[in-house]
Amino acid sequence: MAKVAFLGLGVMGYPMARHLKAKGHEVTVYNRTAAKAEAWVAENGGRMAATPKETARDQEIVFACVGNDADLREVTMGPDGAFHGMSRDAVFVDHTTASAEIARELHELAARGGFAFIDAPVSGGQAGAENGVLTVMCGGDPEPYARAEPVIMSFARACRLLGPAGAGQLTKMVNQICIAGLVQGLAEGIHFGKRAGLDMEAVLDVISKGAAGSWQMENRGKTMNQGQFEFGFAVDWMRKDLGIVLAEARRNGAQVPVTALVDQFYAEVQKMGGRRWDTSSLIARLEE
Repeated sequence: MAKVAFLGLGVMGYPMARHLKAKGHEVTVYNRTAAKAEAWVAENGGRMAATPKETARDQEIVFACVGNDADLREVTMGPDGAFHGMSRDAVFVDHTTASAEIARELHELAARGGFAFIDAPVSGGQAGAENGVLTVMCGGDPEPYARAEPVIMSFARACRLLGPAGAGQLTKMVNQICIAGLVQGLAEGIHFGKRAGLDMEAVLDVISKGAAGSWQMENRGKTMNQGQFEFGFAVDWMRKDLGIVLAEARRNGAQVPVTALVDQFYAEVQKMGGRRWDTSSLIARLEE
């Protein structure tokens, strides 16, 4: 069992840290709003610390799951950042969906400090975190990854090292590109079927067994058909992720026209008041 810390107890981090404790690891937590950390400790045991630096001290592995590049910089390199408290040979595992650029930057800074950095964004949403079945996409060096992987599996069903620093974040971008196109296609299909007078629940049941089937269809198709959008990853966060994708595409020259278009569709959903609706709410702009 490992001595670990978790920074960031949001909708993803809170259950991820809980799974670490349930697997027998010694867990210290930090959250910007201390009341959330206090509630976590009251519910799960372990202990809390007042700053990321204090949380990271004497830990074997420090996990983080925060909002964006700026939050990650603050929690790692700020005046009380975790990088100032990391033990030599420890591993920092970042589950934030952030840019590949900051992953490479933090990997280099960690190496100078005598510890390791793994970028490890996740897929599976809040339900995946709650149920301990996330998919984790990692970038970094093989040796520290090998030490971290068994601990990561406390809340994952799949975890893989995909290349050097930044490869995890780039893989998450591929993931979000694929999801954007799938959800838009599903939204258009359901909208078309309803306009055609079809029983869409029956239609989805049939076509989900064929070549059109996908996780999105199985898990969001019926609720999209019913106009329910309270089941997962918020539109605001998807737009943040797609912004990262589009910035990286400008750097590497990739053509992602569908992704750029769907990003603008999500902007329309935000204007409709759907900032906190889940990503399946793309259908709402078609049926407004």
